[in-house]
Amino acid sequence: MAMRSWLFVPGDSDRKLGNVASCGADAVIVDLEDSVAPPAKPAARMLAKSWLQAQTGAGFARWVRINPLDTPLWREDLAAVMPARPDGIMVPKAAGPEQLQSLAAELYEIEQRNGIVPGSTRILPLVSETPAAALGIAAYAGAPLPRLAGLTWGAEDLSAAIGASRKRDAGGGWTDTFRLVRAQVLLTAHARGVWAIDTLHAEFRDLEGLEKIAGDSYADGFAGMLAIHPSQVPVINQAFTPGEAEIAEARAIVGAFSANPGAGALSLDGRMIDQPHLEQARRLLERLG
Repeated sequence: MAMRSWLFVPGDSDRKLGNVASCGADAVIVDLEDSVAPPAKPAARMLAKSWLQAQTGAGFARWVRINPLDTPLWREDLAAVMPARPDGIMVPKAAGPEQLQSLAAELYEIEQRNGIVPGSTRILPLVSETPAAALGIAAYAGAPLPRLAGLTWGAEDLSAAIGASRKRDAGGGWTDTFRLVRAQVLLTAHARGVWAIDTLHAEFRDLEGLEKIAGDSYADGFAGMLAIHPSQVPVINQAFTPGEAEIAEARAIVGAFSANPGAGALSLDGRMIDQPHLEQARRLLERLG
């Protein structure tokens, strides 16, 4: 299944939860963290559980963003939502692989108690939200984390932590610090063989800008992108869906090597293709499911 668009929805909003099932997102992330004020968190947990249960078997993945693992709130989050069997847990302000290993152990116990297949609940950490976490992104490449579904990142918390007054330059590109973090997420995810999910475009009314940003993200090698408004979903889905010309070329490359299994390099339509082209073509076709 393609995992192009990952849409956040506040866990305390019955109205917003009711609107997301038909928006076309590949994954919906019920947020129990930043978008829910502390007094509203208990009610949000119960609402999230009910929504997850109602959407069992839906045509999209059901995820929950819990509260940070250095607070006491995340255990209450898991106790509330895990009986509804979410597909995965997003971890904000992730401090590193060892912290996720502790979460994985807790999930195993909860799965056992709730009759959930052990190991089936996946984990997607936000790996960039403190300076120390951002410096340790590469550690995820080899850490024993069988539940790890992918890596994603966010700029807002890191920006506050380092006192940055800007995240993008005058031309709209990421400044050096954020470009470095983004590149590490992309490379580490590919080294690990998991999804690389790009950060969100905060200006949700700027769909024209999002179209360019999402297109660049796809071209750079990301598998998908976070979203904060349903209107962003079709733009992201379109950007991360291979075009017909791309698909046709990929099939031609795979077909050429299938017809010449011993070849290291071939000529196709007047240009040379070799093993990296074949690998790229296979990856593109895998996106189609």
